[in-house]
Amino acid sequence: MRALLAFVILILSLVLPSMAADPLTDEALYDQVRIKIARDREVGGGKIEVKVTNGVVELTGTVKQDKLKERAEKLARKVKGVKSVENKLRVAPV
Repeated sequence: MRALLAFVILILSLVLPSMAADPLTDEALYDQVRIKIARDREVGGGKIEVKVTNGVVELTGTVKQDKLKERAEKLARKVKGVKSVENKLRVAPV
């Protein structure tokens, strides 16, 4: 009986974590990254385009300063579920 109980506990400990960790879809990550960037006082949402493929975020477009380019990348990285960020933003002072 103890062996059966130990077996059941072992199986549950292997199966349950994978069920609970439901990865976010690319669409959900896109929405969360866009919202995070748009709500930021420094970066805003302006001329930044976001694309998400398999959890990898690609940022394109233009920003006014290098620090805004870095901040946009940092904001995207903070979104839970983002695997990596490809920052292709260009700096073009207006």
